[in-house]
Amino acid sequence: MTSSKSSRDLASHDTMTIRHYCQGIGDCHLIRLAGEEGPYWILIDFGVHSSVKGGTEVLRAIAKDILTQTKKIDLLVVTHEHWDHVSGFLYAAEALADLEVDKVWMPWTEDPQNPLARRLDTYKGQAFAAVRSVMAKLEQSRSPSLRAKGAHLESLLGFELGAKGDRVRAARNKARDVAKSVTYLGPSDTPLHLDNVPGLRVFVLGPPLDDALFSIETRTSEMYGPGFGGGWALAGTLAAAPGLGIHKSRGGDWGSPFDSQQGVDLDKVLSKASQSAEEGERENVGFVRNHYSGEGDGEQDDGWRRIDTDWLGVAEELALQLDRGVNNTSLVLAFEFTDSGRVVLFPGDAQVGNWLSWHGLSWTSGETTVTAADLLRRTVYLKVAHHGSENATLEEKGLELMTHPDLSAFIPTSKEQALKVGWKHMPYDPILKALEHKTSRRVVRADDDWLAAGKDPAIAVPSGSIRKLTHDPAGLWVELEIC
Repeated sequence: MTSSKSSRDLASHDTMTIRHYCQGIGDCHLIRLAGEEGPYWILIDFGVHSSVKGGTEVLRAIAKDILTQTKKIDLLVVTHEHWDHVSGFLYAAEALADLEVDKVWMPWTEDPQNPLARRLDTYKGQAFAAVRSVMAKLEQSRSPSLRAKGAHLESLLGFELGAKGDRVRAARNKARDVAKSVTYLGPSDTPLHLDNVPGLRVFVLGPPLDDALFSIETRTSEMYGPGFGGGWALAGTLAAAPGLGIHKSRGGDWGSPFDSQQGVDLDKVLSKASQSAEEGERENVGFVRNHYSGEGDGEQDDGWRRIDTDWLGVAEELALQLDRGVNNTSLVLAFEFTDSGRVVLFPGDAQVGNWLSWHGLSWTSGETTVTAADLLRRTVYLKVAHHGSENATLEEKGLELMTHPDLSAFIPTSKEQALKVGWKHMPYDPILKALEHKTSRRVVRADDDWLAAGKDPAIAVPSGSIRKLTHDPAGLWVELEIC
């Protein structure tokens, strides 16, 4: 279905105008299509990373700018549950109050009626509760090192999931609730059509229907990350750890290697280590005092022997696991203009497992079979996934299949902001070089010098799939008319 038409030959309805917002680290894309009854507006995500200074003000500025373009969003797309994609629905809610939203599309992984989606949501809720309880315990610790771990854990949750962790879920729910109707999507046998938008089909490529693919995050299929599956046991054990009491009602400590009737309660013994022991307790209390409490008869502090706080270190791994796998639940959409066959690809933050899953899909239209490889070959515009990170753009089954000579791309990232978070390779240089080659240097980045300085674009326009380019003099957005 590869078209031989050049951009000059395409009909006027074979166009898409995309206003990419340049908030540093985050996604927000306002799309205008030609509908039968006037412009059809799509908003894909609305968020900024919590590490971006002044992020809330930027979100409010974006909201105000959206309202200068339209007072109605026909379709809101929420690709996945990450702070830098949904925080605006929470932090700029007042600024969006005058915006009417008709429909919202979300990935099937957010569907409360889907059993596996409910399982994933339960896991995240349980893990959030466990990590928050650990943070509270660390904050109350007398140990400077443990308090430092608590501060690091809080920072980690804030960076990845939105300060204190659970606010990302509130933002997701806010996005869901602003619309009149919600549809949860996964790969299906037939493409979708937008109301009153002729000549356009939408293919849903991800998230995978097989949850085992969520955990495949690295660049080769032979490497696997722990993902959601490994997190279940870790979350359960951590939640039942000493002093948290999250699962007391369910009968004991899930992480204990001993029967609940064996031994003596450590907290009770430690509280008496420096007090006079009651009859029958002298042996236990004395043993703890002399060998574990650091208050023994000798000069040496034997507190190093204790392991009752070692479990706190697991919390950091659990916090990381909360972040892992979520990118692979991204809703991935391929917009196809049926007259020309040209494709615009929005992969959210899809990583390796998500990309790999596309290649088992096919769609039948009349006597024609469409595959993911076919859609990639006809892709003329790519919103680069996950800010150009190393494991969010496949090579052999991804970018190398995008062979259309008109290919152009946009990367929503600021390298300066990424460095502040500790992401040294975002965007990833080999991917940047490959994109520059595949697009004949038609790559726009949110942190391009010419954009922020209000200068003329550094790329040729019109060229390839880019017909027109305008941008905000202050660098808040760049708008491209494509296809």
